[in-house]
Amino acid sequence: MKLKKWIVLAIVLVLFYYIFIVNILVTLSIIAALYILFKIYKVYAKNKLRKISSSKELFRESELGLFIALVAKVAKADGRVQELEAQLIGMMFDDISGVFPDKEKTRTILKDIFNEEKEKDGDTKEIAQSLNILLGRSRLKRRQFVEFLIQLAFVDNGISPDEDKVLREIVTELNITLHEYEALLSKFESMVKNKQQSMSLNDAYKILGVSESDDISVVKKTYRKLVRQYHPDIIKSQDKDEAYIEEATAKTQEINQAYEIIKESKKK
Repeated sequence: MKLKKWIVLAIVLVLFYYIFIVNILVTLSIIAALYILFKIYKVYAKNKLRKISSSKELFRESELGLFIALVAKVAKADGRVQELEAQLIGMMFDDISGVFPDKEKTRTILKDIFNEEKEKDGDTKEIAQSLNILLGRSRLKRRQFVEFLIQLAFVDNGISPDEDKVLREIVTELNITLHEYEALLSKFESMVKNKQQSMSLNDAYKILGVSESDDISVVKKTYRKLVRQYHPDIIKSQDKDEAYIEEATAKTQEINQAYEIIKESKKK
């Protein structure tokens, strides 16, 4: 009997060892391996970002560089850049440059690409084609880039015929159907229309968190702070679903509408 007990105990200990000790060691080994791979990837990603931002030419050929070029085409399509439009572009520069090792150098490159592409004509199709190749099979990224361009065009009181023409040329080259594009436009138009119809002056003050007695300079400062807080972020959107840009855009439009209502009331 004693021998049987020792055999049973031995079997139990062996099972215990393989079930718990070995599995724990395997699990810890996997975690350690994943941690090392993550560190290696971070170094690789950082070096890749450093390489891209080492020259304007390399950055111009990257996804973000091509996207900024398209932003310039949409922004200059109607021949003017409104206040909120300029703010959103500036914030976009901050969002993008913030992930690069040399933030100031990258921001300068972004501004240079934007300003140079803003003055060029006739190359929108080629830029969109190049971006389409880099995006590969990613439908989500395509829609995110297009939604950013649409919301940029919308902030200056709707899309003009010239902006619509440029956007249609871009979406065609990005393999987004005109039906999809028009559906996106319809969502933005409905969103803006609903905000405009339902917002009163009291609502506007509540949305900005200011009072009627506040000076316009205080209102403007608060407005800019809120736009910076809620604007769609091109970098953060990479980890979000499609609803992120719509929600951020809706909030930005709401803040902008509130500011315009208050600004007009202060003129009276």
